[in-house]
Amino acid sequence: MKSTVRQIIQQAILTEGDAVKRLVEFLDDSIEKIVSEILTSKGRVIATGIGKSAIIAQKFVATLNSTGTPAVFMHAADAIHGDLGVILPDDIVFCLSKSGNTPEIKVLVPIIKHNGNKLVAVVSERNSYLVNHADYVVWATVEREACPNNLAPTTSTTAQLVMCDAIAIALLYMRGFTAEDFARYHPGGTLGRKLYMRVADLLEKDRAPQVSINDDIKRVILEISAKRLGATAVLEHNKVVGIITDGDLRRMIERNEQFTNLKAKDIMSVNPKTIQKDELAINAFYMMEKHKITQLIVMDDHQYVGMIHLHDLFHAGIV
Repeated sequence: MKSTVRQIIQQAILTEGDAVKRLVEFLDDSIEKIVSEILTSKGRVIATGIGKSAIIAQKFVATLNSTGTPAVFMHAADAIHGDLGVILPDDIVFCLSKSGNTPEIKVLVPIIKHNGNKLVAVVSERNSYLVNHADYVVWATVEREACPNNLAPTTSTTAQLVMCDAIAIALLYMRGFTAEDFARYHPGGTLGRKLYMRVADLLEKDRAPQVSINDDIKRVILEISAKRLGATAVLEHNKVVGIITDGDLRRMIERNEQFTNLKAKDIMSVNPKTIQKDELAINAFYMMEKHKITQLIVMDDHQYVGMIHLHDLFHAGIV
């Protein structure tokens, strides 16, 4: 049974893969004109369709919006029942349909044309109502569906998806869309957090552990425990002169049978690693990784303002 299932799945993959490879054969001058129309348009891209094609249209819109091209999804069935007001005069309408002959398409297309909007057909069938009335055609032609009955939209929707993705990538490339631009449209994503989140964004009020250079060990332990960052800065005349970590405390205990008379200055590590609060948070991670440490002292110019821990970066999704 496993072998049969695997063979079926393998055949479906190969069928769709072969169909995708053949799409390059259907590219013509229209594809460049479509991209040029979108780049110079003052309007948006409106993507519409019915059934499974509507789902691909939604994905196309999502990709365009996330890569710098304003786009709106309009379901073809809803469009002919009141949603046509979504389309503005300068908008370019993409209509996705395998056959190009559905009843909704035949009602919708004349209205789009009457309003003067450019119409782009993403279609498989060459002799169809949609093809005959479109300004431009993107051929998503397939020989058959991966479905053994050649009925369930599979290969055809994959072809639509690939062609729409290719147009989105062409637009991205022509706009000079960068990783920074992508992060601007995805501020909640990992890339967005890496490119936008600053060290200051991770600092918590009342979590700036600090002791004086002459504070005793009990005071040091209480401060580290209270602030829960595994370390404390050591200050002298409001200037950071060292850091004491959990590791420093363990080494102190290992070396000294009696340590109650020790001061912060006796066990601190001098020249601690610091980072400015306006630095990118991801740079804090790189510093920690480079120096094999888990805390960094945070400065505002020469003023101590807090401490950042490796766990803060993990919790914020920076790494």
